[in-house]
Amino acid sequence: MSRFRLIDRKTDYLLPPSRDDLLPDDHLARFVLEAIERLDPSALTRA
Repeated sequence: MSRFRLIDRKTDYLLPPSRDDLLPDDHLARFVLEAIERLDPSALTRA
């Protein structure tokens, strides 16, 4: 019995992959996204 899985590379994803599935918990991108979510965009919208 083989430990390899057969993959059909021509089949697209039914749904796009989630960033939670692709990035480890301590990845820098998670920190950047969290910091951006905390910013107040009101100054940008007034301009």
